[in-house]
Amino acid sequence: MPRVKKHSSENPNPIDIHVGTRIRMQRNILGMSQEKLAESLGVTFQQVQKYENGTNRVSASRLHDMSKILGVDISYFFDKITPASAMLRVAEKTTNDELGDILERRETIHLLRAYYAIKDEAVRKKFLDMLKTLATA
Repeated sequence: MPRVKKHSSENPNPIDIHVGTRIRMQRNILGMSQEKLAESLGVTFQQVQKYENGTNRVSASRLHDMSKILGVDISYFFDKITPASAMLRVAEKTTNDELGDILERRETIHLLRAYYAIKDEAVRKKFLDMLKTLATA
């Protein structure tokens, strides 16, 4: 059985960073403040900050509560993650925060909210196709 590399307390685990990023992204999509999420969870907003930064690990029961509050399946927090991608993400983060910056922009959040407000999946797909066409024009 392969050994799992331990992470020091100084460096957050890449999986915890990924989960925290997904928490922040969904919270922002919903337009929810850290304070509101914290209140719903019964913790301080500083604790939510630590979860989102990956500096504090989110327990399974707390993650379950977050999935209900944020309206996503619990698997959402682990989507698109592999051990290799987690390590790559940490390496990229130290050299390039562009993706994080894009996800934090108000314009991105407004675009995501508008996109997911389209209830008809076929219309959403057509909109996405149109957007891709415009982006390459």
